[in-house]
Amino acid sequence: MTLLPADLLAQARLTLDALAQRGLRFAAAESCTGGLVTAALTSLAGSSSVVQCGFVTYSNQAKAAMLGIDPILIDAEGAVSEAVARAMAKGAIDRSDADVAVAITGIAGPGGGSASKPVGLVHFAALRRGGEVIHHREVFEGDRDAVRRQAAIVALELAIRATES
Repeated sequence: MTLLPADLLAQARLTLDALAQRGLRFAAAESCTGGLVTAALTSLAGSSSVVQCGFVTYSNQAKAAMLGIDPILIDAEGAVSEAVARAMAKGAIDRSDADVAVAITGIAGPGGGSASKPVGLVHFAALRRGGEVIHHREVFEGDRDAVRRQAAIVALELAIRATES
């Protein structure tokens, strides 16, 4: 019996294989997904040769302390923003031995949304060490679990994109 949805595990397998084939190490900086990306990868055999670490930085304080994000940036842009997602990805690279990092920050719901930042809004960033940050924004439909699952899948897809940059 598996605890994770089949579509998430399938994407995790594709991502793990892509990273392993290129000899790349991986880190995740997760907020709204709460470690789901890292959990999906580490549920698979072979993950120990790829996955370096996962930072679950749910609070703004954790983003600052664990990833080195300037609290002024978080205050100015909001935790759910392109700027913070980019800073999270860079922080994960800077504070690990990973070659590729992804970051996820969003509003999974059911509360917490606003007109400018609705429930389901998620900002992603992916970065290969020495490369440019890839940013992606989505607004997902569904309940909290659906938003988190979809966000984890997109983050894993972005990790593969980052390996190609």
